[in-house]
Amino acid sequence: METTQSQKEKSVFQQLQESVGAKLFLIAVLTLLLLIPSSWIQFLIEERQGRQDDAIKEISEKWSGPQLIESPILQLPYKTWTKTTDVNGKQMMKESLSTIYLLPETLDIQSQVNPEILHRGIFDAVVYHAKISLHGKFSPLEWKKSGVNPDLILWDKAKIVAGISDFKGLKSSPIIKIEGQPYTAEPDFAADNLFANNLGVQIDLAAKKSAAIQFNYELELRGSEALNFLHLGKNSTIKVNGAWNNPSFTGAFLPENRNITEKQFNSTWKMSNFNRPFPQQWISGQQVLTPQNKVKATFGVKFLLPVDQYQKTMRSAKYAILIILLSFISLFFIELLNKVKVNLLQYVLIGAAMIIYYTLLLSFTEQVGFAIAYFIASVATVILVSSFIGAFLRNKKAAIAFAIILSIFYSFIYVIIQLQDLALLFGSIGLFITVACLMYFSVKINWHKPGVDLAQS
Repeated sequence: METTQSQKEKSVFQQLQESVGAKLFLIAVLTLLLLIPSSWIQFLIEERQGRQDDAIKEISEKWSGPQLIESPILQLPYKTWTKTTDVNGKQMMKESLSTIYLLPETLDIQSQVNPEILHRGIFDAVVYHAKISLHGKFSPLEWKKSGVNPDLILWDKAKIVAGISDFKGLKSSPIIKIEGQPYTAEPDFAADNLFANNLGVQIDLAAKKSAAIQFNYELELRGSEALNFLHLGKNSTIKVNGAWNNPSFTGAFLPENRNITEKQFNSTWKMSNFNRPFPQQWISGQQVLTPQNKVKATFGVKFLLPVDQYQKTMRSAKYAILIILLSFISLFFIELLNKVKVNLLQYVLIGAAMIIYYTLLLSFTEQVGFAIAYFIASVATVILVSSFIGAFLRNKKAAIAFAIILSIFYSFIYVIIQLQDLALLFGSIGLFITVACLMYFSVKINWHKPGVDLAQS
């Protein structure tokens, strides 16, 4: 009789272990299945962000796109002769024109930028008005390097060209002063243009016969998102000031000095020709201003929105599976510690509520901003899930405990999202503490005590 009783107790104990193991397995499978709707949420966020990008692009097309300021270059045409052979085999000299390109010896750019936010439905885009003043001078040609006879230069056909990304942003006709003489710059559509959008002025240097001239260039333009510059001066100083508190300095060079306050920023770049991939002068036919070289010499400032709502929402959604897994484990421990039964369907419903949380977060973020939306979605989800647990467990203490746990999880994720450089450190420490707590509570459970039905799927 004693042997039979002992066998029955062992059988119950084995069933108990199998029940707990089966419950853990089903929870793991459910967590993996919830990866599917979690990925759908991320696709939805990307789709909404794509719509925002389309709205920004539409605003930029009607207002003006990001501007790239390409400083003045002096073009000097000169005569060349080449030997040719006609159909009869007779050699003759053919005259043609080539061009010497000369970059500024010194270049001083001062920019005052006034950004503002335009709205298109629920989407925002940053646009700006800018006043840009360019001062500088060209130095005399280095004849030995160019190999050009100065007597062959057509000084009366000299030209100064500059470029900007989008002519639509020009608010008035640019005026360039050469040696104090004003000229009105016009769009230049010559086949040998250096820039995609050329502004050129024709000047007569026949009396001076020298490239050593000073220039003063004034621009008033509109743009959106970013204001960039191409480093062309031998010695350049570029200053950009703006009424914006969230600038991002981009490109190949960072400012030497910067000051960012709550209402404005000031930045200064100082560079020499050692920082650029261009020679001081070259002749036509040489590949100098290539797209690759331009990328290496472009820098500027990007005007970021104060809160990139979609980026933060996406970062939050990527933690969805971690929140769900930790919540399921916490509920499972509550189930074991309180010796109550939680049906698998109830796990499914709790998981669904945690997935819907991210659609709430996304939709409220578009209306009231990320911080308020995160608070609303978190509080609503915590109240819903904890009330649900309290209802089917009929245990207020367990519901309150789970509400506290879930609140800690959401608060922890919010802190990580706000951090940049320290996100990995704080995240690792938080997960370590979470695992330590789970290990502590697992010790409180008597896994080997037979006769108690801890879980029933």
